[in-house]
Amino acid sequence: MKAIILVGGEGTRLRPLTLDTPKQMLEVAGISMLDRVVSRLAFFGVTEVVLSLGYRPDVFIDAYPDGYIHEVKLTYAVEPELLDTAGAIRFAANEAGIEETMIVVNGDVLSDIPVDHLLEMHRDRGGLATIALVSVADPSAYGVVSTDDDGKVAAFIEKPAPGSAPTNFINAGTYVLDPGILDLIAPGRRVSIEKEIFPLLAENGQLYAMGYGCYWIDAGTPKTFLEASLDIVRGKFSAPLPASFESDGNGNWSCPHSVIEGDILPYSYIGHNAHIAVGSIVEASVVSDGASIGEGARVHMSVILPGAKVHPGAIVANSIIGYNAVIPVGASILDGSVISHRASVSEGSTIKGQRIPT
Repeated sequence: MKAIILVGGEGTRLRPLTLDTPKQMLEVAGISMLDRVVSRLAFFGVTEVVLSLGYRPDVFIDAYPDGYIHEVKLTYAVEPELLDTAGAIRFAANEAGIEETMIVVNGDVLSDIPVDHLLEMHRDRGGLATIALVSVADPSAYGVVSTDDDGKVAAFIEKPAPGSAPTNFINAGTYVLDPGILDLIAPGRRVSIEKEIFPLLAENGQLYAMGYGCYWIDAGTPKTFLEASLDIVRGKFSAPLPASFESDGNGNWSCPHSVIEGDILPYSYIGHNAHIAVGSIVEASVVSDGASIGEGARVHMSVILPGAKVHPGAIVANSIIGYNAVIPVGASILDGSVISHRASVSEGSTIKGQRIPT
């Protein structure tokens, strides 16, 4: 079985973390977002994945020089220009020579969607496309989908005005597509599958959907990236942690090669060669490989990415600290702030709800 993963976007919602790193290559509790998506597809029998690339394709190619993620073969389809979702699917399928039913997923979505069940429904209904749905509290930021009793899509409304949606079920970014759908996508221009192709299929009775009550998160914003990382540690999302990690029985996970001298409170993750100094407190946070938390520092509900340093007396709360960033003595990083890779702030400063650099 072959799948296409859409990873070509610039990740503007996650800036500045994505200024030089595609969001799918950011670590989510020790494992890259892309690795987690591919591993989930492999569980359902996918043996080959086509990466639809646009922004910084070199980062993906360099990360997997042998062309595999675990046992899954990778094919790289680098768009000459950004073609939007449907255009990217058409380009990737043609580049990889896909002529059979395919799975397509958004590369920034982490979920427990049962792809095998979706594939079975697709084969049973016989439409050109079958999409997975999940229910959310506020559907106005997504594509809203209503169906009849047989799962045939009655309406596909992309990002309806708040309060106007006919249902709370949204497009979950996981599709099963017949190759015949490629003929409906105009070549050489930007084409949106959500705004152009799916509404056309719905109008012609060729689009089906199934709702699922499983874990699902669009991890493409700072808030949801942080949430996804913490959900994995506390077991809300049944995704693996890196090999060799051990539980202390209280909801915390750490590597034997980490040095923990301070207090670790549930639910926390301490990576390889991380150092938690005397008098520091880490609570409900991810402290990644090679990161260090200085004496007397406090880290709460935050993600500290690999190599970052939180110096003595600093406070990080509800925030993300990028790769090799430095939080100096006495600084406070609060309220959804994002400090990008290799960045820093002034000693003793307080940063609230800001992105550095802006």
